[in-house]
Amino acid sequence: MSLSTELHSLGRPLVERQLAHPTVRGIADGSLPEAAFRAWLEQDYLFLLDYVRVFSRLAWQAPDAHLGDLVDLAYSTFHDELALHRSLSARYGADLNTATKGKACAAYTEFLLDSAAHYGEGLAALYPCMWGYSTLGQALAETAAPRYRAWVETYADPGFQALTERIAKMIDEADVHPGRARELFLRGMEHEIAFWDVTN
Repeated sequence: MSLSTELHSLGRPLVERQLAHPTVRGIADGSLPEAAFRAWLEQDYLFLLDYVRVFSRLAWQAPDAHLGDLVDLAYSTFHDELALHRSLSARYGADLNTATKGKACAAYTEFLLDSAAHYGEGLAALYPCMWGYSTLGQALAETAAPRYRAWVETYADPGFQALTERIAKMIDEADVHPGRARELFLRGMEHEIAFWDVTN
């Protein structure tokens, strides 16, 4: 079993916890109040800015074979995901310019930026976001209500799944201790769950 496949097995119950989270259920069925979605959107925008920095820090350390992958991931996050957030912010009245990080966002981004000091460990730490959102998007896509469907479709897109698979390949080829990778992956998954609480 490859390391990334093992991480998927470890992470599956934690994705199920996310699917059962009130914020995720509210996005899926359209019942999440706009004020709550706006609060989450502002925090996720700030998170993604640092997520680009994580990819960039890892790109500096990457072997030549994966340098382009990480540059592509940084580009996609900066131009595609952040463009989605700017579009949604205009629709729902989010203030991306003056938003400040809450505790969950600050803790998560600090964890990722610290982990990115080591190439293989940084990949394992960031993978819960990529893999988790891809898995959530695919699970919600068939039944998502129109209200927040644009968000769901972004992460259900085959292009996003392909980017996730590229990270999995990099993890499998990285020089990282499997036990350490499992530890960081599970910590990242817990941060993912905690991040959904920002709407409360």
